[in-house]
Amino acid sequence: MASVAAIPDKAVENGEVFTRRWIVELILDLAGYRQELDLASLAAVEPACGTGAFLGPMVARLSASCRQHGRSLSEAANAIRAFDLLARNVEISQRLVEKVLLDDGWPSEDAAAAAETWVQQGDYLLDHCGDEMADFVLGNPPYIRLEDVPSDRMAAYRAACPAMVGRADVYVGFFEVGLRSLNRGGVLGFICADRWMRNQYGRQLRQLISAGYSVDATITMHDVDAFEESVSAYPAISILRKAEQETAVVADTSGSFGSGDAAAVLAWMRQEAAAPVATDRYEIARLPHWFTGSDSWPSGSPARLALIEDLNDRFPLLEDEATGTRVGIGVATGADSVFVTTGAEVEADRLLPLSMVKDTLSGTLSWSGHYLVNPWDSSGQLVDLHAHPRLRAYFGQHAAALKKRHVAGKQPANWYRTIDKVDHMLTGRAKLLLPDMKLTIHPVLDEGHLYPHHNLYYIVSDAWDLRVLGGLLLSAVAQAFIEAYAVKMRGGTLRFQAQYLRRIRVPRFETISERDRALLSDAFDRRDSATATIIAARLYGIEQELLV
Repeated sequence: MASVAAIPDKAVENGEVFTRRWIVELILDLAGYRQELDLASLAAVEPACGTGAFLGPMVARLSASCRQHGRSLSEAANAIRAFDLLARNVEISQRLVEKVLLDDGWPSEDAAAAAETWVQQGDYLLDHCGDEMADFVLGNPPYIRLEDVPSDRMAAYRAACPAMVGRADVYVGFFEVGLRSLNRGGVLGFICADRWMRNQYGRQLRQLISAGYSVDATITMHDVDAFEESVSAYPAISILRKAEQETAVVADTSGSFGSGDAAAVLAWMRQEAAAPVATDRYEIARLPHWFTGSDSWPSGSPARLALIEDLNDRFPLLEDEATGTRVGIGVATGADSVFVTTGAEVEADRLLPLSMVKDTLSGTLSWSGHYLVNPWDSSGQLVDLHAHPRLRAYFGQHAAALKKRHVAGKQPANWYRTIDKVDHMLTGRAKLLLPDMKLTIHPVLDEGHLYPHHNLYYIVSDAWDLRVLGGLLLSAVAQAFIEAYAVKMRGGTLRFQAQYLRRIRVPRFETISERDRALLSDAFDRRDSATATIIAARLYGIEQELLV
């Protein structure tokens, strides 16, 4: 192992947050770590044991299993491996293991030997990466931003854990190393912040899971008092298995969720055909499979996730080569104060009518008179400034500001370019415009007169009547997709970015009757989202109540 920074000697430096006993018992039950199994013959790992919140219950179950299956502790020498960075935590955990075994009647010398064997000091991500295979990996991995780790240790973590990309938290590495260590059929059960399920830094971990593991269950516990200390970690329980994906259980909980509810959840999960349940303490449903690929996993209630998965299975994506439907973003300039104008002194053919967010506010496009000072010709090349003296003079007045931009630094000869090229074909083409930040989806039709600014996303299509498509997008079905996938800002504002718009599923245009096309088109023109939702629910074959 490469030389890295010394192991810290303070818990606060190590991201320690200890889990309540009933939460631990729930995770062990969900993972199937039960005394009815011959646990002595299996290998369980606790990768960051702290002072033994998981380790104590695991040892109690292993001890009971040994009694039940006629095993000695020596036969369970390889049944548990627990690691921690801090020497004092290792000492505390070893004494806890010894006490649990002594209380269960094991000889003192056997209990002491087991404690010394099972609990070791070390860095799970580096010292034990890939060394030992496991049937269970169980625990609460440390929650530390990677940039808060000493630089040499951070470099070693990145080298050992390829999924730890970008501004990842260290727990991503614990997921990765734990998953890669699993035997076939082995289970990883963690309670951890759930940001990796949706953030960019979790994309490689999501891809790893999609490629070779099953999501057995996720239980969101954002408001549950799951830890011994109050933290804002947005935790969720994840139960992942090295197996082909089959059904997946998804649950969401309220702050009143407690140990009694945990027992009810376990009982529900043992009934394969159980109907979804929704109470004031938790909601739970079983999905036929899980979401695939590295894209962010959707969020929402179990009923909403079931709806999204159903629609994903039955309908094509909005962006579709077969229909020529494409999602894009307007032009970014890097210097709007120069390039966006209502009347710059340049050649008339260098002023491109530009649509702005405020032009869309009423739901009908109302041009505010803005132009892009356009440095691109119709073939996508920068114009010759010598052939456009007024444009040359205008850019010359602002040369200092333009040359400071990153894009100009990369291409000094092209210092007067916008960040994005202008696609002149887009101006004369009908398109739906969608402002980036809104509470609700807000499609507006441009018949083909303006070029969109970069705060507007656009949709063009070879097959769709855009008023009909606009009606579908105005519905609560499209809103449900955005709410499931998009980043939510303060006050509930959503980001209607291309990556989220592309996740919307739509029926094929040719399957929509002339009558429904007319109804959707009319609803779009009148900005009648309620009627659009009624029509859309029928087209998607879903109950309108699911959209509430």
